[in-house]
Amino acid sequence: MTKRVVFTGGTGKAGRHVVPHLVSKGYDVLNLDLKPLDLPGVNTLITDVTDSGAVFNALTMHHGFEGYEKGAPPSAPDAVVHFAAIPRVLLEPDNVTFEANVISTYNVIEAAMKLGVRKVIIASSETTYGVCFAEGDKDFHSFPLDEDYDSDPMDSYGLSKVCNEKTARAFAARYGADIYALRIGNVIEPDEYGMFKDFIANPMSRKRNAWSYIDARDLGEIVHLCIEKDGLGYEVFNAVNDTITADMPTPEFLRKHCPTTPITREMGSDEAPISNRKAREVLGFKEAHPWRKYVDL
Repeated sequence: MTKRVVFTGGTGKAGRHVVPHLVSKGYDVLNLDLKPLDLPGVNTLITDVTDSGAVFNALTMHHGFEGYEKGAPPSAPDAVVHFAAIPRVLLEPDNVTFEANVISTYNVIEAAMKLGVRKVIIASSETTYGVCFAEGDKDFHSFPLDEDYDSDPMDSYGLSKVCNEKTARAFAARYGADIYALRIGNVIEPDEYGMFKDFIANPMSRKRNAWSYIDARDLGEIVHLCIEKDGLGYEVFNAVNDTITADMPTPEFLRKHCPTTPITREMGSDEAPISNRKAREVLGFKEAHPWRKYVDL
């Protein structure tokens, strides 16, 4: 039976690649966004996810006109994927960013849980590691950055994502649900690999992203794997590709550019400083789009 998925924020930078990937896997997807997604077969319901009533309503609507042929009102979806957010600082005032991101996540998870959905995936962020939008040059506590890292952002966006992880954990415990938070790295679209030569030439320009990234299409596969992986309860996964964005081995690179930052375990030759080991081992993630496939140095 086809799984029905409600995806919030499918028109955004990441969502417009993740949603087609989910459709290719056979899911029936409804997009909730403020702008339509130009993707045949996927309806966009214009929805303000900071409005709790609108979210409850949107999760119990037909995904398209074909739903009316079934002769019964729609039920809640099988899974909800929540990507809708103000996507970074400096787009809205800080209080607006924090409020919108925290309230929308609460609304989406609450509605899903109270409607009986037991699989929710939310977009968290690399910004929880505290360096991306830090004031000044801040060092990471240690490498690799894994999911038990002491998250300490100082900005409104990263703080909103830490709060959202706590919200997810609380609802997962209360309802016995699977809610997985993805700490998404710097999202790279297929047409953006031209930037990588500059990344390599100017390595410190990538410190705020911990010299890591996620191909938008590989992110789609991580979301797919999360939908299919049941029984984990609340979990956090780093959503990044395998390799560091540098032209020297990771241990050597970190010793050169972050000499005072401890390395807590042996790292692979090209391992990304934001570690995706958990996603690989628990979800079975295998990247399809390593950056070297698209960049000639």
